[in-house]
Amino acid sequence: MTIPSRVKLVDVGPRDGLQNEKQTVPAAIKIELVHRLQEAGLTDIEVTSFVSPKWVPQMADNAQVMAGVQRKAGVRYSVLTPNMQGFQAALQSKPDEIVVFAAASEAFSHKNINCSIEESIQRFAPVVQAAREAGIFVRGAMSCVVGCPYEGDVAPASVERLAKLMKGIGVQHIGVADTIGVGTPKKVQAAMEAALKHYDLDDVSGHFHDTYGQALANTLASLEMGVWQYDASVAGLGGCPYAKGATGNVATEEVVYMLHGMGIETGIDLDKLVDAGAFISDFLQRKSNSRVATAILNKRQA
Repeated sequence: MTIPSRVKLVDVGPRDGLQNEKQTVPAAIKIELVHRLQEAGLTDIEVTSFVSPKWVPQMADNAQVMAGVQRKAGVRYSVLTPNMQGFQAALQSKPDEIVVFAAASEAFSHKNINCSIEESIQRFAPVVQAAREAGIFVRGAMSCVVGCPYEGDVAPASVERLAKLMKGIGVQHIGVADTIGVGTPKKVQAAMEAALKHYDLDDVSGHFHDTYGQALANTLASLEMGVWQYDASVAGLGGCPYAKGATGNVATEEVVYMLHGMGIETGIDLDKLVDAGAFISDFLQRKSNSRVATAILNKRQA
């Protein structure tokens, strides 16, 4: 398999990155972050989540953020909708895409959303159907594809089962997510192969957390399989709730630097991306989790 000559990145920073932040991030800051990301050339941005504010208070301003974003032609704006109530609320905001999620691990599914994998799929089925009928693209995120904080290793057969269930309810694209960042290249390739039994190469993406520093290696391993779509988070936003002090999502800056160094096109301006990361890191009053951004910012000051 030849390595793709172009890669599409989805920046999940505004949603997956900010949702666990303790301090409230005002809607104006979130909107500015989205604007800076699209100015940097991101064409897919996960903006917010339509979940109960009781569970995720950080996303209570979801409609306000969506309304405040000045949409740019050619950019796809997605939102997370865990249930029908969330989808109905999201509909008013006219997202281009909704994201539903399920775990490849039974233990994680029970701990996270209090139901089995099968039950979670049944919950999402009406959401997927309603979105498809409304002409909204549906992406599914499969979490814990190589490891789970409660049951340890997750077998590729579990990933394949989940991919089949998602395909069965009409999910159009699936993200293969190493939620706790324990994956290594061969394990990630096995999870990808399992997903590819039910989805075409163009309908699969990678979502790798960098908890153990493996995210770039796992991205490269997936590139070697021809996978050309990946989630990443500006400034590496998003902690991992299962590993104290560990980083979560891989930094978009890291992925872009690697891809550009390999001669792979992304359509992203790395300098503007670093600026977007610096903007949100400054607001949060902490250093960026991106080593690439840190190196570039240091170089600018030299």
